Amino acid sequence: MAESSGFDPQLALSHKFPELHNKVSLAGLHDKGKAAIIEFETKSYEKESGELLCMNRTTVFLRGAGGFSKSSQPYSYSNYQTDKASAALLYRLSGDYNPLHSDPMVAKIAGFSRPILHGLCALGFAVRAIIKCICKGDPNLIKSITGRFLLHVYPGETLVTEMWLDDLRVVYQAKVKERNQTVLSGYVDIHRLASSP
Repeated sequence: MAESSGFDPQLALSHKFPELHNKVSLAGLHDKGKAAIIEFETKSYEKESGELLCMNRTTVFLRGAGGFSKSSQPYSYSNYQTDKASAALLYRLSGDYNPLHSDPMVAKIAGFSRPILHGLCALGFAVRAIIKCICKGDPNLIKSITGRFLLHVYPGETLVTEMWLDDLRVVYQAKVKERNQTVLSGYVDIHRLASSP
């Protein structure tokens, strides 16, 4: 019997909201081997006007419910080596000054052997690979990006992004080549397929 492990989200509202109408749909089912992940999408509409106000995505991790699908070879993949010295320091220009990414002492206290790469920087490498391989270099084809951070990446490690095309959705996972571990997974929705050159 599958065991459910959930997440308890909370929302604090600063002002009165209009009356809402919610539509819930199944957004994804992922086989993780010994477990499964179910994704639910909730769209909230203003009841009176019908205007879409927001979309929430919730995931449920089900232990013991995996092993129901056969894995397939990735559609395409791309390797990018993160720059050893400067990748995390350069990404600080985005405004994330967390010392975990620059200070060896802070990284050691947090349980890492050295500073780690920003998660969003790793996500950028994965999306860059999708733009190169699926979108043929056109970033305007990207509609939305979803990612789940699974493990840390050290600057200097090589990210291998594998991707599977499912209609206008690119399901991907990024692995660290040196450790053979998946560090990031998710999907990217695109507006359309790239035209042949």
